[in-house]
Amino acid sequence: MTTVQGLQEAVSGIAGTVGTKVVGVAGRRSAGSGVVVAPGRILTNAHNLWGDEVTVTFSDGRSATAKALGVDAEGDVAVLEVDTGDATAIDWAGNGQPGIGAAVFGVANPGGRGLRVTFGLVSGTQRSFPGPRGRRIAGSIEHTAPLLPGSSGGPIVDDEGRFIGLNTHRLGEGFYLAIPADEALRGRVDALGRGEAPKRARLGVAIAPAHVARRLRRAVGLPEADGLLVRAVEDDSAAAKAGVKEGDLIMSAGGRALQTADDLFAALDEAKESLELKVLRGAEELTINVGFGD
Repeated sequence: MTTVQGLQEAVSGIAGTVGTKVVGVAGRRSAGSGVVVAPGRILTNAHNLWGDEVTVTFSDGRSATAKALGVDAEGDVAVLEVDTGDATAIDWAGNGQPGIGAAVFGVANPGGRGLRVTFGLVSGTQRSFPGPRGRRIAGSIEHTAPLLPGSSGGPIVDDEGRFIGLNTHRLGEGFYLAIPADEALRGRVDALGRGEAPKRARLGVAIAPAHVARRLRRAVGLPEADGLLVRAVEDDSAAAKAGVKEGDLIMSAGGRALQTADDLFAALDEAKESLELKVLRGAEELTINVGFGD
């Protein structure tokens, strides 16, 4: 058997064993894919959802309305509830990311337009990218299995058809990122299936990066300083309740100097019940304690 024949058989085999477990996900303004992870449960990307309901299309052409049970918008995953019929759950590969050069197969049903199976290689590991709300998603698998628009939320699998990652993000031309299908993701899926969304500390501010902050302060005659400029504060947010104001320059959070939004997210990830901010308001330095209670 030639290498090409072996690859043809592998792709055909994945289509047969995994294809029934992969669905199309379509909303009013979105189109993606999803994967059956348990009877009555579909895993997809949070960015594929607009509202609480979407249409799910199975490999046999059957369509049904699915309800969002749990959504982790910042982690970009969501669990849907729908009658999965004869579609069985995908097998998980478990912990341990595939190494660079490992063969992977991308499986998708973009918006319910039909099954696609492609072949690629792992080109990088432990990659990170910004999620839908700006918080970085770390530990991702970079691979080269080609994906059509609408493929996010579908799986990448190994040559035995086992779930190793959830396709989520396109990197330029020909590279894609997938959230690892490890025990951490499995735990999140179980919690979302129970309607338990993860709780993360959130300030509730819109910010401008450090170089913009320096330029704007210079333009109004204020001394330059490093930090993130608060462009807006959400009503009733943790920041608003603590007294953070539009125009404040947040220089540090939890003792961490801030140069990028990632620095702020890292400080928020470490925060428990409160976070101390060092703020420059005009030329006055302030300390503001932000609480994250209910």
